[in-house]
Parts: sequence; C-alpha cells; structure tokens
Amino acid sequence: MVGRKKGSTALTPLELQIMQVLWAEGPSNVLQVQKSLSPKNDLAYNTVQTMLNVLHRKGRVKRTLMGRAYVYRTVASREAVLGQAVRDLVERMFGGSSEDLVMSLVKNRQVDLERIADLGRKMAQEKGEHDE
Repeated sequence: MVGRKKGSTALTPLELQIMQVLWAEGPSNVLQVQKSLSPKNDLAYNTVQTMLNVLHRKGRVKRTLMGRAYVYRTVASREAVLGQAVRDLVERMFGGSSEDLVMSLVKNRQVDLERIADLGRKMAQEKGEHDE
C-alpha cells in the first residue's frame, strides 16, 4: 500500500476542513475551530488541537499565544492553497494535462459541454475587461 510521503505538505480532508473554518472565521483558537466544525464532525478538543499543531508544523498556519491559548491563522489564501492542490492533482492524475482533466470531467458527467462553453465565454469577457 502506498502511503503519503513523510513530511508532505498536502492537506488531508480534515486539515482542509479546518483550513476552511480559519478562512471563513478568521483567526481562531482551538475551541472556536472545534465549535465551527461540530455541525459536520463531532471531534474532541484534543483532536482539533493536534490537527492545528500538524498544520502549524506543515507551515499552513501560524499561531500566536493570546493569554493561555494559541490563536491560529492561515498563512496562505484559500485561492493559493486550492490552486496548488489542483496543480498537484493535474500533475499526479493527468500527467500535467489540464485538458485531460476537463475531458475526464466531461466523460464522467461531472460537467457538461454547455457549462464549459459558458465558462469560456465568461473567461473571454473577463479577459476583455482586463485588457481595456
């Protein structure tokens, strides 16, 4: 069985959920993150604390001691982290070909051709606005 590389900075699903909380709520302590996760997960305080410490070791969050508790904040924007995750996915699963990713989405009915055409028109419109 192939495992994750030791020292990997890739985010696990739970780490990504915690990052989503920090992006949405801003700097937060462990209890605040735990409460924000509680509708989706029933995680113990210690589990959330451990995951935040892992994210800190990975360099994904910074922490500041406020009183007796650390407050955690993300280092990178949501767009930067998700963009890197998509680049990693395209590289690993599609040999670096974003066209193969799009074709896979179409073949697996994750997106239809009309939606792709709509996105193409929107992108062309935005490019035209930026060029002016």
